[in-house]
Amino acid sequence: MSRAYLGEFEELVLLTVAHMNGESYGASITLDIKERTGRTVILSAVHVALYRLEEKGLVKSEVGGATQERGGRRKRLFSITPYGINTLSEIRQVREEMWQLIPKPLRPSVL
Repeated sequence: MSRAYLGEFEELVLLTVAHMNGESYGASITLDIKERTGRTVILSAVHVALYRLEEKGLVKSEVGGATQERGGRRKRLFSITPYGINTLSEIRQVREEMWQLIPKPLRPSVL
């Protein structure tokens, strides 16, 4: 199977799902991305990304148990699939190879 194309936001969501190791859900992913990147993140955008990632086979989800803190509502918990792990590894490899091509020290070009 060829690697799935991911946009930058989908990649952030997938990385967050990977490091939360099966305990991630929409609100926790939203908060984590906000804290790590300092950017505005909208919960509905995270949900859309999660559903796209699930359609691509990069994450899977299951409904967790009801909790009192959530008023008896259940969370949909996401975890990364083996295909998702492989895709992240390939993306990382491409980025590292491209960073190696940049001359050191990096200087702005003069035109």
